[in-house]
Amino acid sequence: MGKREQEDELLQKKRERQRMKKKRHRQEGIIRAGVCIATLALVVGVTALATKLVVGEEKPGKKPETEKSSAAVVETEPAGENAEILEEADRLAAGYDYDAAVAKIKSVNGYEQKTELTQAIIRYTEAQKKCVPVDVDTVPHIFYHSLMNEPTIALDASIVGQGAADGMNAWMTTVEEFDKITQQMYDNGYVFVRLHDLVVETTDENGNKVFTKNENLLLPPEKKAVVLSVDDLSYYHSYEAASYPDKLVLDENGDIKCHYIKPDGSEAVGDFDVVPRLNSFLEAHPDGAYRGARGMIALTGYDGVLGYRTDKAYKTRENLTEDQSAWLTAHPDFDWDKDVEEAKKIAEAIKKSGWEFASHTWGHLSVTNKTVDELRADNEKWVDTVQNIVGETDIIIFAHGNDIGDWRDYSADNEKFNYFKSAGYNFFCNVDGSVPYWIQIRENYVRQGRINLDGYMLYKAKQGMTEVTSGMFDASGVYDSRRPDTVTANGES
Repeated sequence: MGKREQEDELLQKKRERQRMKKKRHRQEGIIRAGVCIATLALVVGVTALATKLVVGEEKPGKKPETEKSSAAVVETEPAGENAEILEEADRLAAGYDYDAAVAKIKSVNGYEQKTELTQAIIRYTEAQKKCVPVDVDTVPHIFYHSLMNEPTIALDASIVGQGAADGMNAWMTTVEEFDKITQQMYDNGYVFVRLHDLVVETTDENGNKVFTKNENLLLPPEKKAVVLSVDDLSYYHSYEAASYPDKLVLDENGDIKCHYIKPDGSEAVGDFDVVPRLNSFLEAHPDGAYRGARGMIALTGYDGVLGYRTDKAYKTRENLTEDQSAWLTAHPDFDWDKDVEEAKKIAEAIKKSGWEFASHTWGHLSVTNKTVDELRADNEKWVDTVQNIVGETDIIIFAHGNDIGDWRDYSADNEKFNYFKSAGYNFFCNVDGSVPYWIQIRENYVRQGRINLDGYMLYKAKQGMTEVTSGMFDASGVYDSRRPDTVTANGES
């Protein structure tokens, strides 16, 4: 078992111990409650007996004054009776949804007489008062591709080919690098928010959506918002030789995990890529995400989605690539309808865990040098073979870091913009790793630049060639020593 696998196993055991500890505390609370009630009953009984011995029997119909006065002061409640409600409310408050946390407490009948519940409301209210509005114009947007689990394989030209090795060195991040970045950004106060959280969306009298800056995105003053996206989470056939997971699956608890065939041929299910790995981290650190936010998954469709071969070419067996033909030959029992249905289940579970989906174009197109007709044909494929699985989205994350305009506002005569707007897209993302943040919030669209947290960016940051990531993490401590000494832009040797 490798070092990282041992660390993952220790982390899982730690989380299980924490879960059992919470359960034990609830049980102990109930036991303590029983002891308290029994003790109270004994005290009351002894007191009543002593009263009778001293003052004699009370006259029928008359209650002692002490009983009358104390009844409205304290309501006896079993300690730990509301532990589960408190745990749920605390988790909501940890994610900065203080209103929902208070509502959860108030859902308990008679909460006003329960000290632990009223104290919780006071805590949430005080914490909310300390929050300040996020300056949405200064929110960075970071992104990854799938994570390298075995960089010694993925970066070995003798195994994957020189072009693939150079490309993965430039564009990919190792699991270890991802873990260090995530931990350091959390330690530095970064909180994941949704792209949609940055704006307020309304509808005008003509039915058009209108966007304005969200001035009520509130976080504690020491916290900083960040948007996240993940590109190409389709587990392409081209990844197979480089030892990536082959698909996302649900484990026995219904949680999103990766199915991974290891280099030795053994199979494993676990946190081998961004989605399940971040989910596990934020499950243990709920204050690292605003109201359960995660990130956006930008999908193409030509090799299917999420590791499932859902493109119609796999069903019709027409216009197949060499990789697709080889895969179908290796999987003679492949059932296209079954893969589509399974992909839909996975997509639904992903959304339920806080993630959103975005278009990355069906064919991973460079939108800059394509005509409107070509973009239309591609988007119709995406709607037909990807949207039917993941649901509708109003976000498009352009492949290759391209855009349909320069840094100036999209103009009214931009035909590509007008087409994408007519197709339902309102949020547009490119790549701009030259500045710490870049966003345009306009009445009719939102556009944000993304910072590539990949091998090339880490190399530049480590070499002091850029300071874009310096406020987020220390690249020199993150950079994986198993990489080659140099990393070139765009994977060009």
